[in-house]
Amino acid sequence: MFGLAMGLATIFFIPSGVEPFVWPVIFIVCAYLIAKQASGRPFLHGLLLGIANSIWITAAHILFFDRYLGGHPSEARTTFALAAAYSPKIVMAGLGLLAGLVSGAVIGVLAVLVAKILKSSER
Repeated sequence: MFGLAMGLATIFFIPSGVEPFVWPVIFIVCAYLIAKQASGRPFLHGLLLGIANSIWITAAHILFFDRYLGGHPSEARTTFALAAAYSPKIVMAGLGLLAGLVSGAVIGVLAVLVAKILKSSER
């Protein structure tokens, strides 16, 4: 649900300059929860979480397309620069999925590391 919350928060509350500082905290919290709760395969859980989050976030950004891009001029420039041959919303969907894969890989790696730390501290 962090993804849905962030998707909406970046539209209505969190400016683009603050967003990069919020994501690492969310990644670490998610990695810890995965390492603590998941029965195995922490990397896969993290990867799938990143993809699921990207679906929530991208859906929210597309639903509130004009409002989101109005508050995120850098993202607007990137979206429209890449949208020469496609609809900007299609570009946003593709970039959202790519961001989900990358963030999921980061969460997955962090979850593996946290799981190893938790296992070593149990000994």
